[in-house]
Amino acid sequence: MEKTVGDLKRKSWLSPGILAIGLASFLADAGHEVPTALLPSFLTSTLGAPAAALGLIEGLADGAAGGARLFGGALADDPTLRRRTATGGYVGTAVLAALIGVTATVWQAGALRVASWVARGVRVPPRNALLADLTEPTTYGRAYGFERAMDNIGAIAGPLLALGLVVLVGVRNAMLLSVIPGLLAAVAILFAIRQIPRPKVRERRPFRLQIKPVMKGRLGRLMVGVGAFEFGHAAATLMILRATELLQPAAGRDAAVRIALILYIGYNAVAAAASVPAGRVGDRLGALPVLFVGVVGFLIAYMAFAVAGGIPVLVIAFAFGGLAIGIIETAQNSAIAFVAPAAIRGSAFGMLAGVQGFGNLAASAISGLIWTAISPSVAFGYLAAWMLVAAAAVLVAIRSREAVG
Repeated sequence: MEKTVGDLKRKSWLSPGILAIGLASFLADAGHEVPTALLPSFLTSTLGAPAAALGLIEGLADGAAGGARLFGGALADDPTLRRRTATGGYVGTAVLAALIGVTATVWQAGALRVASWVARGVRVPPRNALLADLTEPTTYGRAYGFERAMDNIGAIAGPLLALGLVVLVGVRNAMLLSVIPGLLAAVAILFAIRQIPRPKVRERRPFRLQIKPVMKGRLGRLMVGVGAFEFGHAAATLMILRATELLQPAAGRDAAVRIALILYIGYNAVAAAASVPAGRVGDRLGALPVLFVGVVGFLIAYMAFAVAGGIPVLVIAFAFGGLAIGIIETAQNSAIAFVAPAAIRGSAFGMLAGVQGFGNLAASAISGLIWTAISPSVAFGYLAAWMLVAAAAVLVAIRSREAVG
């Protein structure tokens, strides 16, 4: 018997479709984290590339992923295309990332890395739009919080899986085997799609990213606050590097690296633990107050990283950073789903993902330059200043009559 929208809405928020999307995020992240974790040593030790090649490849991949997210947002406005794009994106990411294991030259590995990140980028807006199709506004926070929690758990499982596979089968075969969880993620997305009622009549919609409608009214004001945050949200690798440099004089290089990685695992664990509670609070109080708390959390984290301290200060910094990212990713997605009209929801998620990609790239590049030219303390102070701007922007939105939620 064909499902109806009414039948869908009467179900618990943690429906089979939402469970499937959460499982897809876990499997996909665990899968692509295997080649990600192994790529530095593979490029430098196996293929003999200089460290600069890794930086160039990762920069190109991040930039290409940002553009792909905008493209995926335009596709996701169409209910039929969002299904196909999400499925294709998961399959493409799994296959292209795994094929790095058979490459013989640096340019081949780089090309596949960029291509896999394009596939990963293009699937994000359709997946987020599909999640909105599977739930209702009163439970957006919990649904997106669950998806983010599963993604963060996958980020913990992936490097651990990589370590085990390297011991058992070696680096190249470990990369190749990473295709298995990636393809299982595509199967999970297909299952989720089958839980969504198909539109009875397909509307023909022009293929374009609808920028002007997204930047109008309260949705536009929300994007301004999100943009301010993302331009101060640098890559987590800078936090790992900061911890390593601070710990090295007392602990030695190898021990400092291990401790920094343990702190980063804790960062992801806290993020995973915070996501669903943050979504639950957002469903009751609104997404913007929750977003404000997350921004303040990053402000505290970056201020702690700016201080030259030992393990206790670093534990505080990583804990607040993990708490903040778990809160913010959930609040951003649920706020966009709540505010954006269904007809431009794909474009809104595409704009969000594009701002996240390009903002993070700018934040990492600028803070990295400040780090090199002046000091890491000033670099993290620069990032903290952006958090103040973002907090002010979100606070203005909260106090307006058109606040989200």
